[in-house]
Amino acid sequence: MTVPLREKATATHLLALALTLGALAGGCAGKGAQADPPSIYPPDVRERHPIVLRDAPRSLDVFVGRAGTTLDSRQAEDVADFAQAFRKSGKGGLVAEVPTGSRRERATHDTLAGIRAALARNGVSPNALNVRSYPVQDPGLASPIRLSFASLQAVVPHQCGQWPTDLGVSDFKFSTSNEAYWNFGCATQATLAAQVADPIDLVRARDEGRPDIVKRMGAIAKIRDGKDPSTQYRQQTPQINSTVGGSN
Repeated sequence: MTVPLREKATATHLLALALTLGALAGGCAGKGAQADPPSIYPPDVRERHPIVLRDAPRSLDVFVGRAGTTLDSRQAEDVADFAQAFRKSGKGGLVAEVPTGSRRERATHDTLAGIRAALARNGVSPNALNVRSYPVQDPGLASPIRLSFASLQAVVPHQCGQWPTDLGVSDFKFSTSNEAYWNFGCATQATLAAQVADPIDLVRARDEGRPDIVKRMGAIAKIRDGKDPSTQYRQQTPQINSTVGGSN
């Protein structure tokens, strides 16, 4: 059987097209097997916005009251909590920055005396308080006495809210990278760092506390007697009077 010349040409073209497509597919597969290009910045939030430990100041503003008075109940409680925090995690001395030039020197002196008394009641020696002064810029504004000390704190080493890359279509490389924007997760990391009571907990775990020997031995005794050692909590639902609700 003789194949027409036109059919031979068509078969030749189809074979050439198949070989070309195969070569292109092989080239794409070879490129796909290569390593992905490096990211613009670390993709992991913990690497992009790490939580670090550093000595940072902790402060409390105590506003000056009337002359002849010391501290009100709210400010006395604040100073007491601040003194406990200083005893627990303070490093170095405790500094009190006192305003000068506000024409309220008598009231400022009385408030500072109240601070010293509140610190002494909470175990902080008056000698640990280093008094400094700062000039008042605007006498019309409240100028507090600022207490501060250095302590170990968990923080993010940079500020959040930075946008080094445009989220629009102006940056084609970033738009086609399919990566999270730089600021993603920064606020979450900063909030987590601020909520940690003891920053050392982020570095190492705490030791296990003392077990409840009485409860443990009671459970073991039940197991030996063939009883269920689990605890069942029963709560009685209070009965509501049927006359409540406006019924006649």
